[in-house]
Amino acid sequence: MKKFYKKGIGAFIFVALLSFSPNYAQEVSEYEKLVNLFKDWRTFETPPLLNGAPDYTTERLRKDHKEFKALQFRLKNIEFESLSTKEQIDWHVVRAEMNGYDFNFRVLKPWQRDPAFYQTIWTYKSDVPAHEGPTNHSTLELWTYNFPLSQKDVTRLTKELKVIPPLLNQARKNLTGNARDLWIGGTNNFYEQNKVLKNLKNKIKSKKPALLRGLDSAIQANTSFIVWLEEKAKHKNGPSGIGKENYTWYQQNVHLVPFTWEEELALLQRELDRAWSSLSLEEQKNIALPPLVSANTPKEFDVLSARGVQRLMTFLKEKEVMYIKDNMEPALREHVGTFVPESNRNFFTIGMHYDPVPLYSHFYHWFDLAQMRDEPHESEIRRGPLLYNIFDSKSEGIATGVEEMFMHAGLYEDSPRSREIVWIMLAQRAARGIGSLYAHANIMTMEEAGEVHIKWTPRGWMRREPHLLKFEQHLYLRQPGYGTCYITGKYLVEKTITSRSKQLEKQGKVFILKEFFKEFNDAGNIPAELVRWEITGEKTITR
Repeated sequence: MKKFYKKGIGAFIFVALLSFSPNYAQEVSEYEKLVNLFKDWRTFETPPLLNGAPDYTTERLRKDHKEFKALQFRLKNIEFESLSTKEQIDWHVVRAEMNGYDFNFRVLKPWQRDPAFYQTIWTYKSDVPAHEGPTNHSTLELWTYNFPLSQKDVTRLTKELKVIPPLLNQARKNLTGNARDLWIGGTNNFYEQNKVLKNLKNKIKSKKPALLRGLDSAIQANTSFIVWLEEKAKHKNGPSGIGKENYTWYQQNVHLVPFTWEEELALLQRELDRAWSSLSLEEQKNIALPPLVSANTPKEFDVLSARGVQRLMTFLKEKEVMYIKDNMEPALREHVGTFVPESNRNFFTIGMHYDPVPLYSHFYHWFDLAQMRDEPHESEIRRGPLLYNIFDSKSEGIATGVEEMFMHAGLYEDSPRSREIVWIMLAQRAARGIGSLYAHANIMTMEEAGEVHIKWTPRGWMRREPHLLKFEQHLYLRQPGYGTCYITGKYLVEKTITSRSKQLEKQGKVFILKEFFKEFNDAGNIPAELVRWEITGEKTITR
């Protein structure tokens, strides 16, 4: 007790002496306080371990909430008005993340309501800065491994697999929620994880006994967890949506999307109607043209995809749509896709086998991630992926937006029927977003939301692949706002173009698309409304 008392007095005297130093106030600016707080916040947000797995127990979360409130207090006490515009935007990024944590603690509670939260293995790299939807802090990114495994990777994989048994054991205690659709959907994630684990075991040679033991333990834990989930599912009968009021608060205070639930529904319905009517007009315009013919062999698809990449990159350069960087084409070529037999094609691969360029336009994602990797943002707060998918309105909004922007800028002058695919893709995104809104309002079940998705996607392209349908509607139920962000984000990007064009017109200047894209990309992967503020100076987000 005496040692603690002396230590406390010493610290008090040290801080008191510093406060009298004439240079102390200058040494730590308000922005430096924000950056230091951001570092402390991110450290806090990563949970401690319990038996080798991240601790999501109710006891730990409640205990740490006082520390969280202290972090919020520090943020509120930063002198906001003394910050520059860019620094104020960073302040709002930190505030949005903290609001996301608070919302998860109060409402979403993925560790309690959402079995898929405990999925560990990811076989693919996300096309946005982080995985879509709530994820735990111990993900195993299998796509980062090369086979056959090096000894270093054997050691790393063995270590990462050890998290699975204690995490799933903890999940049995934590998962006390009654969200039926989340429970059923999440159970499917573990059937898939079991397949991945068993396939992985088949790849591993018997000379790696420690790794094989780790795989066996993970498979056993995963299999047992599925049995437990199936048994508990019999008693799950509650809603999975968060309700209109919570949805609106979340969008406005976490993802910084300035709409209510009702306003999002109106916007998506408008875009659905516009996409269908535009498709009809496009078909009328092209009525005398021969239909598009899909690639029916691997060779035909390889030729189609190679030409598609070249068409897109040539267009972006020659039409001066974007500044072309050395990392852009390689980033695109890594994700051109492979041939899929007609009977196995889902919504996106159907369109891709007619003309991949509309989807390759959406792969703007990979340009974005290449810049994030090769040109780290000057702001430490914006440098890495934002938490809780807060980047969605920017990342998905611009990727969806450029499908139509590139079309209007002349991308399909030599392929008019490809424009039809652009409208079909827009209609599909609007339809699935409307379904997700009804699911979150608990007006529809996840299955009923999927029927909206199917019914309003043109040409029946969503009827052929139930796995994609279940994946998308399950994701959007797990992550509020993601199902609508393609359309709401697109609208916010278009609104930014409107504001910027009007400013330039007043200055007697011309709007140049490639200059806009440069400004937009250089702002970093922050909410679209914050990007608009930075580009135009129009402050729409309040404290």
